[in-house]
Amino acid sequence: MARRFLSAALALTAGAAALVVPATSAQAAAPGTKDVTAVLFEWKFDSVAKACTDSLGPAGYGYVQVSPPQEHIQGGQWWTSYQPVSYRIAGRLGDRTAFADMVNTCHSAGVKVVADSVINHMSAGSGTGTGGSSYTKYNYPGLYSAPDMDDCTAQISNYQDRYNVQHCELVGLADLDTGEEYVRGKIAGYLNDLLSLGVDGFRIDGAKHIPEDDLANIKSRLSNPGAYWKQEAIYGAGEAVSPDEYAGTGDVQEFRYARGLKQVFNNQNLADLKNFGEGWGFMASSKAAVFVDNHDTERGGDTLSYKDGAKYTLAGVFMLAWPYGSPDVHSGYEWSDKDAGPPNGGTVNACYSDGWKCQHAWREIASMVGFRNTARGETVTNWWDNGGDQIAFGRGAKAYVAINHESSSLTRTFQTSLPAGDYCDIQSGNGVTVNGSGQFTATLGADTALALQTGARTCSGGGTGPADPGTGTSGASFGVNATTQPGQNIYVTGSQSALGSWNPATALKLDPAAYPVWKLDVSLPAGTSFEYKYVRKDASGNVTWESGANRTATVPASGKVALTGDVWRG
Repeated sequence: MARRFLSAALALTAGAAALVVPATSAQAAAPGTKDVTAVLFEWKFDSVAKACTDSLGPAGYGYVQVSPPQEHIQGGQWWTSYQPVSYRIAGRLGDRTAFADMVNTCHSAGVKVVADSVINHMSAGSGTGTGGSSYTKYNYPGLYSAPDMDDCTAQISNYQDRYNVQHCELVGLADLDTGEEYVRGKIAGYLNDLLSLGVDGFRIDGAKHIPEDDLANIKSRLSNPGAYWKQEAIYGAGEAVSPDEYAGTGDVQEFRYARGLKQVFNNQNLADLKNFGEGWGFMASSKAAVFVDNHDTERGGDTLSYKDGAKYTLAGVFMLAWPYGSPDVHSGYEWSDKDAGPPNGGTVNACYSDGWKCQHAWREIASMVGFRNTARGETVTNWWDNGGDQIAFGRGAKAYVAINHESSSLTRTFQTSLPAGDYCDIQSGNGVTVNGSGQFTATLGADTALALQTGARTCSGGGTGPADPGTGTSGASFGVNATTQPGQNIYVTGSQSALGSWNPATALKLDPAAYPVWKLDVSLPAGTSFEYKYVRKDASGNVTWESGANRTATVPASGKVALTGDVWRG
């Protein structure tokens, strides 16, 4: 929770008490080589459970991070989740039963669970929490009272002063005295309760505002002191508290990584990423938790966000391909009001609808999770760049990626260390053949990527399907899952005249007979490489483009390239 976004105001609404019941927990499969975390920001627990089964497990995610489960102040804004009033599992995202069921379901899908944990502070103001608990700013009956708070009751005002940062109040929130035995015991008790329900680790919110010794003491009291431990400690030049201080306790979120990606994709060259990581002065890779954006930084603008289109998508591809840190893939929702809470109170009826962005499931992102799992432990090999915004590199003999962030296409013969044979470009779903010298020739459209890995030798299903040779003509079979409102229709347009040449006015309308899947077959010459995107039009002619990078495909020598597993990116 970055310091500039949490409002101290309280928005009080009616709350319902959560049912407290015992629960048994299934054992998660060990993540092994799976180190990617999907951060499902403000998703209700039952929606998280469904995602574990439907998308996270199959894609190879090792972890899912859920928003704070503890009881908090009432109100619809997202930041109410970060003002706890008790340690009961009774927030708006679900009660104790829903939480335990989610953990068990995710474990069954092979996905471990990380809980975002708010232990630096309590709330501001007074009222009744989401679970029915009454509270005032310095009094939480049965849990804490004024003597359990730090002596400084002023807001933090000087980040060059260690005492001010770690003992005063973050944007006016009641700051816990984590140096007290009683407070340490209560915090550890809460975390142990989550562990008893099967939680595998914690993201420690506001860790920078808690002395490292206090966190080490709290962690030592856990029933599983080896639980995954990821700490939010934002780097600030010249500040008194450094993120490196926390590396002895667990992983630390490396905010400079995300800021660096924005800097490079906006103002520098991708060629500058050749030594990204420790070479840029970042902390050791083994201790770094990295991300393209999170819920704070996307709202603050200090990193890229879904609003940046192809830059954002390609930054995610790079992060998952590059061997530095353990990656978090943020998956949130559309916003114009920075305080706005989740659509439908956190219920995700379907991805790409009701404002849910579902970045974790974007084909370009989800496909790279398997890439990373395959390439784990392999060093960077065969680096190439054009001195500008076109780069390519391998991960030993296991994987290879190329990224074109230029405004024009890139055609070249790439040198890899891959074994000879056929591969599936997991970015486009097209086949690629590597020769006996480790070389292949390919064309990348503007702002697209190509990725090969030894675990994906043939393309099949889900938008990465092979050609359908039974039609007798060449071209493309489009099929996109897109939820619409009455009066809205889905169209496709792209880089070929047969696709309307990127003009929404001449885009091709898809058939909704199999709604929510919209379908259309288009004739194109064999061997044609093209880019395309889906657009939505309403009855008044208003046009909405789907987000993310341009999609790419190549028509095979015979038949149609099957693009029937596409999903609308809202």
